[in-house]
Amino acid sequence: MLSPAIIPELRRIVGERAVLHRPADLMLYEYDGSVDKGQPDCVVLPATTEQVVAIARLAQKHKLPIVGRGAGTGLSGGAIARAGGIMVGFARMNRILELDLENERAVVQPGVVNLDLTLAVQGQGYFFAPDPSSQRACTIGGNVCENAGGPHTLAYGVTTNHVLGLEAVLPDGTVIETGGKELDRGGLDLAGLLTGSEGTMALITKIVVRLMRAPELVKTLLAVYDEPENAGSTVTDITARQITPVALEMLDGVMLRMVEEATHAGYPRDAGAVLLIELEGLRETVEAQAIEIEEVCRLNGAREVRTARTAGERDLLWKGRKNAFGAIGRVSPSYYVQDGVVPRTRIAETLRFIYRVSEKHGLTISNIFHAGDGNMHPIILFDYHRREELDRTKQAGAEILEFCISVGGSITGEHGVGMEKNEMMPLLFPPASLEMMARLKNVFNPDNRLNPGKLLPTGKGCLEIRPMPSTGARMDW
Repeated sequence: MLSPAIIPELRRIVGERAVLHRPADLMLYEYDGSVDKGQPDCVVLPATTEQVVAIARLAQKHKLPIVGRGAGTGLSGGAIARAGGIMVGFARMNRILELDLENERAVVQPGVVNLDLTLAVQGQGYFFAPDPSSQRACTIGGNVCENAGGPHTLAYGVTTNHVLGLEAVLPDGTVIETGGKELDRGGLDLAGLLTGSEGTMALITKIVVRLMRAPELVKTLLAVYDEPENAGSTVTDITARQITPVALEMLDGVMLRMVEEATHAGYPRDAGAVLLIELEGLRETVEAQAIEIEEVCRLNGAREVRTARTAGERDLLWKGRKNAFGAIGRVSPSYYVQDGVVPRTRIAETLRFIYRVSEKHGLTISNIFHAGDGNMHPIILFDYHRREELDRTKQAGAEILEFCISVGGSITGEHGVGMEKNEMMPLLFPPASLEMMARLKNVFNPDNRLNPGKLLPTGKGCLEIRPMPSTGARMDW
């Protein structure tokens, strides 16, 4: 618990209305999009970097944990205050500071909503490429912390490929700047290091990002299959023909029926799976690739291949994909989203394993994922209020991730490790690699006060995660 004297100090920094500490207010900040919870002792909403610095120094003085938070849409517990302490919410730091279209750059505060940046520049022929499914709500600061992806990052890359520079505040209040608008400033790539560090190294207060020019032509196709495995095989064959769509998404029958009932996007309810494929580029290239992709789809058993004829039809197909998670709420009171990665050649095999896990645990599992880069998102439907069902759900999720590792994959492609999967990190990395990560993290966060209990394995229970004074040689993962 916080000392009562700390609340007035925080109010002096950010103003009375920007400090939340009543139980009813804190309940809104005890969860994100995952299945875990943890309540902070207070929430502070700074408006400037200087205020973030003052908050960090106050937390250091009282040896309090600090957790940064964007919109709370994360799916691995990254924005949950696992050890209590002060939560720093960036909702008020939401300004686009600079648009430099001539150099294809933008400078933003961390609370800028992802889609708002694209909306600010699309009228002039530009866009921001990383596009998580939550892009209408998620913030760029959160995207940086989790190294978020999205459907269109198959060709454009994940967030780190579009972050050029950062301003960040360390746990002791030190402000650092790394990278910038230049293509390569030299020195160590600290911006790349901090991107994806899940808030365990610094609080991001300013971001320099790359903007992209809008393509000459966009073409969107929907391939319909009776068998999900045939859709998975199609992905492998598209890659074999050296075609890289900007998006290659798959929805299985369970998912597409939920989506269609909610959004009326035009997905066939009787299908076993669909592939949503998008091409961008020069007109001649896109037209030729579309013909070749349709051929590949039909050779792999697609019973139908549709092409969106208008921007409205294209938007409707993407409405179904982007609103899929919301559609689940019509069917199930709760769901658990996983984020494993497998080689593209193992997608069909992985789908078969997921369906076996579904039968084994008596749980409905739907699949919607970035098939082009093998980033699987099995979604397990359950009732959160039934403890035994939650336990089975977590066990099913762990089995799926372990299978992903066994076929040469990973436990996360874009959602982050957070507190959901940090104890699985030893399945991916040998002890020496984990120790090096911990030593590097401790350079920035020596007292383990910044987002404790995340990303790296703790080997501890929740009550043991509260930060302890540094002893220098200790490896506090």
